[in-house]
Amino acid sequence: MSVLEMYVNYLSHSLVRNAIIVGVLIALCSSLLGTTIVLKRLSFIGDGLSHVAFGALAVAMCFSFTNNMLIVLPVTILVAIILMGSNDKSKVKGDAAIAVLSVGALAVGYLVLNLFPGKNSGNVAGDVCSSLFGSTSILTLGGEDVWICIVLSLVVIMFFVVLYHRIFAVTFDENFAAATGIKSKLYRYLLAIIIAVVIVLSMQLVGSLLISALIVFPVLSAERIVRSFFSVVIASAIIGSLCAFAGIMLSILWSTPIGATVVCVNIIVFILCILLGKIFGRK
Repeated sequence: MSVLEMYVNYLSHSLVRNAIIVGVLIALCSSLLGTTIVLKRLSFIGDGLSHVAFGALAVAMCFSFTNNMLIVLPVTILVAIILMGSNDKSKVKGDAAIAVLSVGALAVGYLVLNLFPGKNSGNVAGDVCSSLFGSTSILTLGGEDVWICIVLSLVVIMFFVVLYHRIFAVTFDENFAAATGIKSKLYRYLLAIIIAVVIVLSMQLVGSLLISALIVFPVLSAERIVRSFFSVVIASAIIGSLCAFAGIMLSILWSTPIGATVVCVNIIVFILCILLGKIFGRK
């Protein structure tokens, strides 16, 4: 059987199609928000929030919640608002706060999983590995999971499209945006909520340790080949979606971890974009 026939056979299964749909949508949303996150020098916020989400997930697993999202999403949103709302007058500055929350949540989550393993959590090491690096659970998504992801992804995309000019202004200069009448603080909080939603969605694709790669790499790749903000947004969305699709298909073919494979594809594309940028005189 040729590789093409093998892929056609895989795509005939609804579970594989569901995984591709969810994976591409997550990568698309991550890439869109990644542009703002990278330009505002908040690249590590993805790391911090993903570890907070891991800690919340550990607590939800220990108490055997039927729907972990009821715990993970509100906690992650709350922490995102706190981080995005911090300013220079805060006693703990933004980068330090992210580091404290990141390490603290990761340690607490792992400790809780070991001390209070839930009824459905017999393999603590396996649960931790799946949560940190992603798992094959994305290949077992049902129709309801796919629709939830589609709805949340549409909310993220519509937020970015409708409020594009305000996001652009807040991204480059919040003080100037506020002077022109834009409620920059409000949009910062809205951005925090959307980032938290994308982080929680991304956990099932690449795991909490690899989320930053999904957010940062497509943007960095796009910046090597295009210049304007709008061009970077479009290019990073395309690159992120294609890398997610390629990573999922390769992981199925080679039986490798999906999250790690998607990130490695992003790394390869980043290197190619650097070479293309040098060839065409981009810096």
